[in-house]
Amino acid sequence: MTAIRQDEALRQAYEGITAVVTGLDDAELQTPTRCQGWLVADLLFHVLCDAQRALVALASPAAGPADVDDVSYWRAVPTGGDGARHAWWARRSAAAFDRPSGVVRIWSDTAPAAVRAAAAADPDGFVTTQGHVLRVADLLATLTTEAVIHHLDLVVGLPDAPPPAELPTRVAVTTMDGLLSDEAVRPAGWDDRDYLLRAAGRVPLSDRDRLELGEAAGWFPLIG
Repeated sequence: MTAIRQDEALRQAYEGITAVVTGLDDAELQTPTRCQGWLVADLLFHVLCDAQRALVALASPAAGPADVDDVSYWRAVPTGGDGARHAWWARRSAAAFDRPSGVVRIWSDTAPAAVRAAAAADPDGFVTTQGHVLRVADLLATLTTEAVIHHLDLVVGLPDAPPPAELPTRVAVTTMDGLLSDEAVRPAGWDDRDYLLRAAGRVPLSDRDRLELGEAAGWFPLIG
């Protein structure tokens, strides 16, 4: 299989989100998402923070070695109370804009800048983010995976919105496969979207899912 260019995957992931939110009016930007309590503008602000973090990380080289990769990073991400506090902060921060479209304007400036920085970075170099050291390529894979999941979160109330592109979706699926490990496989009836929504805890496992997954059902959700 051809190696994935992680900068290209990130570009497509961020452009996919831009395609969703560009042209939405202020009412549509207040459509609920799959993330509890977050409207489209709130969730877009959260992804904007990821793009800003990408810019900081790509300007923060480290000597290495990495202490996490694109899969183990997700096991090290804080959950619980910190996540709840961030969710509340992001919601209040997005609400501070005069209009929801203000978040779109900043996203439209920031996301392409993050993509350009990713394309210019050495994929085998090391950077720091969130207290960890990662290879650049692995950092970009984590950003792509999060963007794809949140793209699916964004469009739940926007039936005409485009889905995530194939390349970034493949990156996200590969991440989930790594978290699931070689000891289990996803049920044959799941397409990539089904897999990602269940792996991220957006859709609960059915009784049939649990039967097919066996012991691995207890590992879900694979990311928070």
